[in-house]
Amino acid sequence: MEFKLTCPAFHHGSQIPSRYTCDGDDINPYLVIQGAPAAAKSLALIMDDPDAPGGTWVHWLLWDISPEIKEIKEHTAPFGAKEGVNSWDRSGYGGPCPPSGTHRYFFTLFALDIRPKIAGSAAREELERAMEGHILATTELMGTYARTNQAPM
Repeated sequence: MEFKLTCPAFHHGSQIPSRYTCDGDDINPYLVIQGAPAAAKSLALIMDDPDAPGGTWVHWLLWDISPEIKEIKEHTAPFGAKEGVNSWDRSGYGGPCPPSGTHRYFFTLFALDIRPKIAGSAAREELERAMEGHILATTELMGTYARTNQAPM
């Protein structure tokens, strides 16, 4: 089975419902994980916006996700997972909130052959250093958002 990350609320390349943004409830969407490699010891997730005016903006960092996990429920992190510090300098999910225009938001899921040994307060750079040389597979889900108040709830 192919390593895959999907979301029932939006499809790859489509608009993220405002419920999951700063214009709505600002909660993480329900995500479905399929086909994690058998050799995976853990999964990690980075959600970011490469279209942010000041450079890539990190919205969510998760790691130490059990490879047995098949879903990340709405408004929650999987049991036992660690949440790092996002670009708002806080732990947890921060939804899309572009200052102007339409931005792309990438949910990138990594299957790792280790469980990263980093503090829960880690930032993206620390997570990426810990994952270096340990990535077995990667999958990506991309959604878009513009603050037009026309996004589906």
